[in-house]
Amino acid sequence: MIEVYSWATPNGHKVHIMLEECGLPYRVMPVDIGAGEQFKPEFLAISPNNKIPALHDPDGPDGQPISLFESGAILLYLASKTGRFLPEGTAAKYEVLEWLMFQMASVGPMLGQAHHFRIYSPEKIPYAIERYTNEAKRLYAVMNKRLAKSTYLAGPQYSIADIAVFPWLRSWKNQGISWADYPHLKGWFDEVGARPAVKRGVEVLANLRKPITGEREREILFGERQLKQH
Repeated sequence: MIEVYSWATPNGHKVHIMLEECGLPYRVMPVDIGAGEQFKPEFLAISPNNKIPALHDPDGPDGQPISLFESGAILLYLASKTGRFLPEGTAAKYEVLEWLMFQMASVGPMLGQAHHFRIYSPEKIPYAIERYTNEAKRLYAVMNKRLAKSTYLAGPQYSIADIAVFPWLRSWKNQGISWADYPHLKGWFDEVGARPAVKRGVEVLANLRKPITGEREREILFGERQLKQH
């Protein structure tokens, strides 16, 4: 059975949703990132970047076990394993891949910075808040324009690109977003969010997640503790 080492974050939910959509049996191994469990040696052995999620599949390629870190790589692996949510045709496949890379290079990092400076930073820095709120709005506008002419982000079929982006938009309010400005994206968001597998995926570990409120948690997630692991 697949083991997924994860927590209730957007990157974690990407993999939870994909596993639910594919109907693969899996076991969740919680990694409480606020408590520093991502620095345990057994986790670092499969995720050297000390970030969730990570995955171990005892029935990998050619029947051999495989371990993976990075949510985008995991989505590609699961798509390959199941033959789902990634088209076989070359042009269609690369259309999915470019929107998947858009999520990994832009949506995740930029919205993550918006969350950090708007919500988590102990010092409210106006320049940083404005910078990343504006970038969030720009990215929402890019996706809204795309979805004005496409059913899904990468074309007519639901794909791993949609699975990758959706969890990041669930915190739209924390990103300074008004849905009224992005009607096409909002329609897509509601449709994807109504999928039964998506509903199940975002509930995985959700009851364990706690708000980041203390200095100890901030130090673990954002401070020098990160540097001591390398």
